Amino acid sequence: MTTTTGQEIADALGTLLRRTTRARLYAHLTEGLGEALDELTYPVLSGLTRTGPCSAADLGRAVELDRTTVTRRADRLERAGLLRREPDPADGRATLLAVTDEGRELIQVTRQRLAARIERSLDAWPGTDAEVFARCLRRFVDEGPFADDGADAGQG
Repeated sequence: MTTTTGQEIADALGTLLRRTTRARLYAHLTEGLGEALDELTYPVLSGLTRTGPCSAADLGRAVELDRTTVTRRADRLERAGLLRREPDPADGRATLLAVTDEGRELIQVTRQRLAARIERSLDAWPGTDAEVFARCLRRFVDEGPFADDGADAGQG
């Protein structure tokens, strides 16, 4: 592989990982799903769906937002019935955020929308290209510089 290939991949990833790119995608995914679920609150609800019940601080680390921002956005989601606060069984003074059934259903809708959007974008590709891309992307995620065991790759 050439340095040019690595740079092309790095440039493409830079575009995908930009906050503005994600916000646009989240706005599309959450369109029409209620006032509480939008490009700002989606990462909180989606992240909480992945992590399971956790504190605002722990969720903040998982979704790369500070605890105060998570709490503010969680307040909106709670008022809409998409998440709830529950006592932390390990610490009676603390509370955990947890997704409600309604919140889980909305995240399922957004994930279906995302999959459909990706499939539509690949419709013009030859079938084998899309299949190879999917396999290679999975391998890159599992084994590349973003993998848990490869997080420090290239540093030193």
